[in-house]
Amino acid sequence: MHKLIRITTIPLSLEKLLEGQLTFMDQYFEVTAVSAEKERLEKFGRDNKVNTFLVEMTREITPLKDLKAVFKLYRYFKKEKPFIVHTHTPKAGIVGMLAAKLAGVPVRLHTVAGLPLMETTGSKRKILNFVEKLTYALATKVYPNSKGLYDIILKEGFASPSKLKVLGKGSSNGIDTTYFDPSKYSEEFKMQLKQELNIPQANLVFVFIGRLVSEKGINELIKAFSKLHQSNPDCNLLMVGPFEQELDPLTPETLDIMQTHPGIISVGYQQDVRPYLAISDVLTFPSYREGFPNVVMQAGAMNLPSIVTDINGCNEIISEGKNGLIIPVKDENALNSSMLNLLKNEELRSSLASRSRPEITSNYERREFWKILLNEYRSFLSF
Repeated sequence: MHKLIRITTIPLSLEKLLEGQLTFMDQYFEVTAVSAEKERLEKFGRDNKVNTFLVEMTREITPLKDLKAVFKLYRYFKKEKPFIVHTHTPKAGIVGMLAAKLAGVPVRLHTVAGLPLMETTGSKRKILNFVEKLTYALATKVYPNSKGLYDIILKEGFASPSKLKVLGKGSSNGIDTTYFDPSKYSEEFKMQLKQELNIPQANLVFVFIGRLVSEKGINELIKAFSKLHQSNPDCNLLMVGPFEQELDPLTPETLDIMQTHPGIISVGYQQDVRPYLAISDVLTFPSYREGFPNVVMQAGAMNLPSIVTDINGCNEIISEGKNGLIIPVKDENALNSSMLNLLKNEELRSSLASRSRPEITSNYERREFWKILLNEYRSFLSF
């Protein structure tokens, strides 16, 4: 059986972005997951019944640590002789592709699920541009996980069209629509959860799921909701996700409003987001940049219309007026008026909601995506 090695910078990406995928591939290849954080990685290996190999990596620019990681991976590849090395996330990409190229791994694949550099400027941007270009040069094939990312990569001159391919309609893993199914949650369950969170039963609930950082549009979202709530107190904003104040902090004003506003409920990081989607009416996702956001697919599968920004990934899953609304990036006023529109216009809201789940089930079913990726892997066997 051929060896397949999948690499992410941290195990959270294996758990969330590639959920179930490595276990599926293990039927056809001998799969090893490579990442940092020893205990969490080992737990992932046990839970998903795949081999693991620890390589400490960081999400920042750390040249010495990165070279150490390259050398460790190089020695590992020389010993294991994998047929395919497939990387995800920027740091794992450069470290994994460089080590694989040096070790003579025949098939070197890299998935692009977003470009952090798009929000960066100056000398740091130049370094990130160089690293991105080098990663793609070292890879046999590069998979942008959305059509918009494909276009950006070409526009930036990071790679030629012959090296790029979008799998299926986009995404890195599709969505399990039997898992994200609104029919699993009874009215009684929803009433009880709302009660526990002190949300009045008749209130309309906007929800955000993701890291609570500036580039997710949280500063704009909190301001837009505050303004909305002043004249429409019959709504709540439910925030599901962890604060990451080190890399991309929210403004002090935003933090203050979040902690004191009576209409905002913050529940932190949640392993299972479905109950929170089940009690919500609209996803608000005003992100500045994405690859192909799982959250928007998850919300759609749970029958929620979404308000998203006009960025790649988001504007591919959401069609304006069909299953959601699309607003300009960093536009607090447009976000506020779209939220007001869906709060007041029940007919529009329910027509968008009625088309949300079918759009996901017909285009982004997880098992279909796995088959597409498996066929892609098999296409290299004639190398």
